[in-house]
Amino acid sequence: MFRFSKEQSIVNVAGVKFGGQCGQLPSVLCGTIFYQGHKIVADEEKGIFDRTAAERLISRQAELSEETGCPSVLHLYVRSIEAFERYLDFTEQVWCGPFIIDSADAATRSAAALLVSELGYADRAIYNSISLATEEKEAQALRDSEIDSAIILAYNPSQPGVDGSLAILETGGTVREKGLLAAARENGMRNLLIDPAVLPLGSGAGSALRFAVAAKARLGLPVGSGIHNAVSSWPWLRKKEMTIRKGCDAAAGAMQLLAAADFLLYGPIESADVIFPAAAMADILIAEAVRDLDIAPGEAHPLHRLV
Repeated sequence: MFRFSKEQSIVNVAGVKFGGQCGQLPSVLCGTIFYQGHKIVADEEKGIFDRTAAERLISRQAELSEETGCPSVLHLYVRSIEAFERYLDFTEQVWCGPFIIDSADAATRSAAALLVSELGYADRAIYNSISLATEEKEAQALRDSEIDSAIILAYNPSQPGVDGSLAILETGGTVREKGLLAAARENGMRNLLIDPAVLPLGSGAGSALRFAVAAKARLGLPVGSGIHNAVSSWPWLRKKEMTIRKGCDAAAGAMQLLAAADFLLYGPIESADVIFPAAAMADILIAEAVRDLDIAPGEAHPLHRLV
């Protein structure tokens, strides 16, 4: 393991801390609920869902977070602002930590940012994401909102790989006049979380591992990924039984953490039972590996809770 020479920022969102040197803080684990095709959702447009099942899933993530010491974030995926209103109302009754606002539709994301600001929840919200696709209308909505935390998606289709991802963050590369980091700050974001965007296996998924090390060394910002996407999009693995798929999911998450990541967008919240133990084990191994580098884990770290 290693210690970064560049000072590492620690981002605090509603009491959950991201970043720091490897082994300093436990990994932050973000489980997705209400995702496309989620069996607990009856109507994705209207946001009609099984509240009992949703509460059970959220409670399980919270229990595992408390048991292992790995902080957790609730990742809300929505199809419409009507659905988001229902999800948010429910979430406020069963979840007290940070949550991620996510949608494939920019207008829905923008409206959600304004809604959480109006309702007084902006300090708990993480916007997903600011990217190459962020246009001025969405940027203006962010400026008008009170949200100050966002995931910055470092995807650069014109220059795939680590160098291209860093370029899109710092300078805009060949496709933007300015880098995404500068744009995010201009839009009022103070807490920046970097995600390289994970490609399928065989198309460059492994670069997410090297990117985490390179980005933290160069920028000093918290970095994570949805490396679960590489696993779920692997055609060969889809033919295998669930235990094999879960094993690969846990392994991929642990590898990303061992490659210096600070957080995981670990995919369906149902995977919490597999991901939390794997992440806690990775955190313990990392903390033990950096003892000689004058990095001490905090009191709530899995090293102190589980060993």
